[in-house]
Amino acid sequence: MLITLGIVYGDIGTSPLYVMNAIVADAGKVGNLTPDYIIGSVSLIFWTLMLLTTIKYVILAMRADNKGEGGIFALYALVRHRGAWLAVPALLGGAALLADGTLTPAVTVTSAVEGLKGQTFGRFVFSNSQLVILGITTVVLVALFLIQRYGTSLIGKAFGPLMLLWFAFIGILGLTRLGGHLEILKALSPVYAIKVLVSPDNKVGIFLLGSIFLATTGAEALYSDMGHVGKHNIYATWPFVYAMLMLNYFGQGAWLISHYQDAAYRNLTNFNPFYEMMGNGIRPFAIALATIAAIIASQALITGSYTLVHEAISLKFLPRMNIKHPNLHQRQIYIPLVNWFLCVVTLSVVWYFRTSKAMEAAYGLAITVTMLMTTLLLFEFISLHRSRLEAALIAGFFGVTESIFLLASLVKFLHGGYITLVIMLLILALMVVWYFGNKMREKYQDESETVKLTDYLDQLTALSADQSEPLFATNLVYMTKVKDDYRLKRTALYSILDKQPKRAKVYWFVTVNETSSPYEMRYTVDMMHTRNVVSVQLYLGFRCSQHVNLYIRRIINDLMDAGAIDVQTPEYTTIQGRRAGDFKFVIIMEKSMGLQAAENIPAWQKRLIGGRLLLQNFTTSPANWYGLEFSNVVQETVPLFIDTTHRPQFQTHEIWHVKK
Repeated sequence: MLITLGIVYGDIGTSPLYVMNAIVADAGKVGNLTPDYIIGSVSLIFWTLMLLTTIKYVILAMRADNKGEGGIFALYALVRHRGAWLAVPALLGGAALLADGTLTPAVTVTSAVEGLKGQTFGRFVFSNSQLVILGITTVVLVALFLIQRYGTSLIGKAFGPLMLLWFAFIGILGLTRLGGHLEILKALSPVYAIKVLVSPDNKVGIFLLGSIFLATTGAEALYSDMGHVGKHNIYATWPFVYAMLMLNYFGQGAWLISHYQDAAYRNLTNFNPFYEMMGNGIRPFAIALATIAAIIASQALITGSYTLVHEAISLKFLPRMNIKHPNLHQRQIYIPLVNWFLCVVTLSVVWYFRTSKAMEAAYGLAITVTMLMTTLLLFEFISLHRSRLEAALIAGFFGVTESIFLLASLVKFLHGGYITLVIMLLILALMVVWYFGNKMREKYQDESETVKLTDYLDQLTALSADQSEPLFATNLVYMTKVKDDYRLKRTALYSILDKQPKRAKVYWFVTVNETSSPYEMRYTVDMMHTRNVVSVQLYLGFRCSQHVNLYIRRIINDLMDAGAIDVQTPEYTTIQGRRAGDFKFVIIMEKSMGLQAAENIPAWQKRLIGGRLLLQNFTTSPANWYGLEFSNVVQETVPLFIDTTHRPQFQTHEIWHVKK
């Protein structure tokens, strides 16, 4: 439970730093506030956290776990058999979650550091310059991204106690500010939440919900982190977190009711009640603790992004990237490209918006898209266990609620929301080209560029026994997809038989199948009534490593034990008892040669396939992806379409017969 506090609640737990600030900004200035507006706003926060975070995510979504794993991609893997169209909400939701996440470190760290403005530390008075705040924020964020390559297991052990201290601090702080203004507890009634939306005191109307939504932006991250801590630990800790958050919001509301007409405050437009409601003596401690909490929230977002991208790669939503394991923890990964992408975008956001108030105006817009897409996928999950009518009613309620929040957040578009939407669209474009480019390529290759492996067994057996051909490898391994009817791409057999006859004692055709179970690992073998042609189907969960060389060496020993293939004891070896010979892996890279000449493919689909082939030049090499960087690998280039029918027709030709 302590670990859960440190991993899961960083994002949603730091929302008191900026939510009430955004609500005050919607009123124009502090003097425009009224008790009804304050009570109504706190009521909206309470019921938003109740409906979206508690009921939708904690109670409902966490039942949709994929062998203990959560998040939009894990949910998609669970229901994708219900229809191909479900890839669309998964792509949209994943892109929006990654895009909006770039703002979390920027908003939280900047909000925390801004508390330093004008603070007195002994004889030292801290500057009010925002430039100094930006400099400190930049140093903190750069340091955070720099340490990712070393792993965070050591500092991660401190996250739980620190977040426990944070939640206890904000809860007690809010509780001490309730005295004298217990009318703030009226916010527990949903009546005040509804009334404030139509109240004349509310200058922005329904668009107030755009600021209210900031209180629940960490709900999707909560669902995504379920696999790290287990759903029961979230069930046990969320009531405490919810209570501490609401005590702080109630405390900020009560303090505002007491001071909104004070001469020192009423003309202020950039005003943070979180820091203002505490005395100068405790504020340095609060700033330090808030900064630590903001760093923890940012760390959770960064590691969550690695996990999200890893899942997207396994689901073929994103190109392959270099994935590293900085320590012995299986689930802790580091993706350099994602790390530095987040770093550059986050720092750009900090320096573009410059203040947390400006960042809040853009924050939360894209995450409403993710929540809507999760609701669509939840509809399919619920309909697996209940009637489609019940599923439609449940999903429809949340869909309408989130659509209202999306509508309210659209006002943020002109105030900086376009930044996150641009980032989202760029990520989405990458996903669409990679995913649908793959689908189009496979579609047309299935029609004209596949052959049956069983039709070539005689040739492969004969080539294996042909002593006139030099031995290319003892075990020749092709990473290619063999379907149930033994159909595979022509390119593999073209490489063995046509480019240069490659004699091997055993030919391996390895298919890696990604499964819906996160950590599943199993295999099947089909020898097709031979002793030298092996079709291996590897079934790996979408969170398993792809180190094929390790799997193949285990499989060949299993086959030798079963007597399915001959023992290959090498004549020369440093490994005592070694029974398997050498391995050579062939990686086939397809180029777009022949694509433009394919008359049966529409132009827009050609562009999609061409974009997919172009992207592969910037991805991690297949050798690295399959864990073959220290293996014997041959990389061959073949055209996307191997034309075996077209023959050029010359208008004239002459053949000269030369006599000896």
